[in-house]
Amino acid sequence: MTATNLSYGAPGAMIEQAAGVFGTHMTRNTAMRYLTGDMPKGTAGAAATIRKQTTPHKPIVRCQDLSKGKGDEITFHLLNPMGAEPIMGSEYAEGKGTAMSLSEDRLRVNQARFPIDLGNTMTGIRSPIDFRAMGRPMAQSLMDSYIDQSLHVHMAGARGYHHNIEWRIPTDVSARFPAIMVNRVKAPTKNRHYIVDGGNGIKPFTVAGGEVDLTTTDLFKIDTIDGVRSTIEQIALPPPPVIFESDKMGSDSPLRVLLVSPAQFNGYATDPTFRTYQANAMARSNGNPLFMGQDTILWNGLLIVKMMRPIRFYAGDTIKYCASNTSETESSCIVPASFGTTYAVDRSILLGGQAVAEAMAAHQDSSMPFFWSEEKLDHGDKIELLIGAIRGVSKIRFAVDQGNGDKHFTDYGVTVIDSTVPIIGARQ
Repeated sequence: MTATNLSYGAPGAMIEQAAGVFGTHMTRNTAMRYLTGDMPKGTAGAAATIRKQTTPHKPIVRCQDLSKGKGDEITFHLLNPMGAEPIMGSEYAEGKGTAMSLSEDRLRVNQARFPIDLGNTMTGIRSPIDFRAMGRPMAQSLMDSYIDQSLHVHMAGARGYHHNIEWRIPTDVSARFPAIMVNRVKAPTKNRHYIVDGGNGIKPFTVAGGEVDLTTTDLFKIDTIDGVRSTIEQIALPPPPVIFESDKMGSDSPLRVLLVSPAQFNGYATDPTFRTYQANAMARSNGNPLFMGQDTILWNGLLIVKMMRPIRFYAGDTIKYCASNTSETESSCIVPASFGTTYAVDRSILLGGQAVAEAMAAHQDSSMPFFWSEEKLDHGDKIELLIGAIRGVSKIRFAVDQGNGDKHFTDYGVTVIDSTVPIIGARQ
């Protein structure tokens, strides 16, 4: 339902418009939507349905808690990783069952609002367009991009310093950054942070002389994908595969999703085998739009998807990292000054199931996460439109027992890989 179908102040306008913008958001054609699971159905999903929590087999786990409880926190129930050994032969098994356990992960929600000035009486007379008719899709676009970008930043564990008019989220030097992100942006855990190692695949994130250990030749190429797959298959507790409902090969040939920057993706596009990798994705799509775009390729168990905005660090910029497996304390290094204005560091994001949690809460008037209003100002001369949403995002992290009493902090469903990229000029 569009804004022009209801007159100002019409009964039910708030709920109908809020339902309209919420429905439009939930069906938007973006990668983040297709990386979020559907709400569970039937008796098998009964417990999750009570809390409106989506499947854990997608990178984004959403809890749509519309209860009227007090407070601004929502609780997620997450199935912990577990280890066990079989009971063999006639050995007594009763009472030796390995307990399943759920972790409670809390994250805060807050309202985000975009007000739009629709002009005044004279604007309507002088302008060739109807500002009120254009206001709703403009507001919807602003909110959708803010939500997608907040998911992207939490996955990456950093905002980076690329900035232009398309960004709804400021860099972390802005005093408003913590409030806009709602929950703390967590730097990658030590066991989930890698850098490209020239022609040798990837290696754990390392620092040399206070600078990230990257050179201008450490580019993310097609051949690097093989190194990524090899590393991920050999580490303890790798990110779980992503299961798409329409993927008939999901069980026999599991996938993970690699989000890359435009500069990283363009490096693949010059490879002679690029068209083959595009065809691989199309062949496995089974109607899933995430597989079918020109900016998606499939190789060696990785569905590689180009994101429109990079998580980028320029020469001299700070990169935060965790120096210890057993601590969440964050350290800092910088991008080498020698990168100048011709090279930067871009972050790719390898996603499995349960990478980030997204919580939504109900607005008091619309009884749903999105809300909408129009207000006449200055004795009816001016009109202002507002779209809002109540939500929050946080990366899912476990303290995983390694079997020797040590617990390693682990970003369960997300791994990041930093690489060098050529750039076309100074920061923007």
